[in-house]
Amino acid sequence: MRARAWLLILLVLSLVTLISCRERPTAAKADPLLKTYDVEKDWDDPQHLIPLNYQQAQGKRVFYHNCVWCHADTTPAGPSNRSTLTPTPPLANDGETCNALSDQFMQNIITLGGSALGKSAMMPPWGQTLTQEEIKGVITFMRAIAQPTYDPPMKPGPEYSVK
Repeated sequence: MRARAWLLILLVLSLVTLISCRERPTAAKADPLLKTYDVEKDWDDPQHLIPLNYQQAQGKRVFYHNCVWCHADTTPAGPSNRSTLTPTPPLANDGETCNALSDQFMQNIITLGGSALGKSAMMPPWGQTLTQEEIKGVITFMRAIAQPTYDPPMKPGPEYSVK
């Protein structure tokens, strides 16, 4: 009888030891892309994906339909015609240039065209073609893919000129 009791105690202790030594499940890491509408490959690092919210995803759609031909080096159809334009337009992800521009200035230049704001006359006025929401979407898309990343200013920037 005593041997059975000791055997039972050893069995219980070994079960407790096995249960306590097993690997605990870890909490699944939250996927940052899980709640995004779309992603854009970083133009400088294709391995890095930039998550886009709804407005940025809509801006991406408009950008790739209208703007990619002049504001990217490549398009879904192949090379762009950016290198043949004078002056060469800035890349959409050129944070060095675009981060200094206010949202209002960018909205005005897209709406009114380059010549209306003292920029290249090659930039057409998109105000009759695109809605203001589509234009704002393009701006938010450009802000999302900007390199270096866009840091909104504390105060509003100039509306009509950069200098």
